Amino acid sequence: MVFGSVPLWLDAVAYAYIISAVACSLLIVYDIVVRGHRQTMSIMEYVWPITSLYLTLFGLWAYWKMGRPDSMAHSHMSMEGMQDMQGMETEPAKTRPMHHRQKRFWESVFVSATHCGAGCEIGDFVGEWLVFLLASSVALAGSLLYTEYAVDFVFAYAIGILFQYIPIRQANTEMTPAEAWKDSIKAESLSIIAFEVGLFGWMAFFSLGLFASGVIDPTMPVYWLMMQIGMILGHFTSYPANWFLVKWGVKAGI
Repeated sequence: MVFGSVPLWLDAVAYAYIISAVACSLLIVYDIVVRGHRQTMSIMEYVWPITSLYLTLFGLWAYWKMGRPDSMAHSHMSMEGMQDMQGMETEPAKTRPMHHRQKRFWESVFVSATHCGAGCEIGDFVGEWLVFLLASSVALAGSLLYTEYAVDFVFAYAIGILFQYIPIRQANTEMTPAEAWKDSIKAESLSIIAFEVGLFGWMAFFSLGLFASGVIDPTMPVYWLMMQIGMILGHFTSYPANWFLVKWGVKAGI
């Protein structure tokens, strides 16, 4: 079935999905910023809200289960509890080193995938709007879809690598910027490619097989519902890549 126009029911689903995604994202921001659950890895304060923009309620659940326990507030409480049990004096909170709680392997890989996905999501969002606004002057091989692929990938790759570079530099201050960029590219490239493969496959499906040409564009909620579905697929196609990268020690689990 190819839609020649957007069905009313699908438009309603798109609005509901986007509203729920924004609400979940804002709830995470509120919990981090207002309620004080600042993350030990600062980049995750951006990753978790961004992740909920496509995983919605599942992203919120993942934050509560895997992200919130990594907050500095939880680390303080955990360390104070351990010290009290051992009869030790508690050192001042601001000087105490922060550590992630021990996660199961699949959780660590999942969080690594959200880290990759957040950078890709921002890049794809920027890329889609650029192509839409400049489509009349830019087209690869006469194809709007190919143009979206190229522009989206460039931005997703650049921002995805940046999202990896920031925590590497934060955790390894003795590293030179060049070394940190090199490690970031090595750790994140395969994951980004895997994410974009899932997204691009879905983009081809809804652009060429689900909707007639020109029916939807980035000004419409249904378009972003389609992109969110693609990002969910991208998250799960990147999971095996992250699994092997973490397992092989190429990438540190989060």
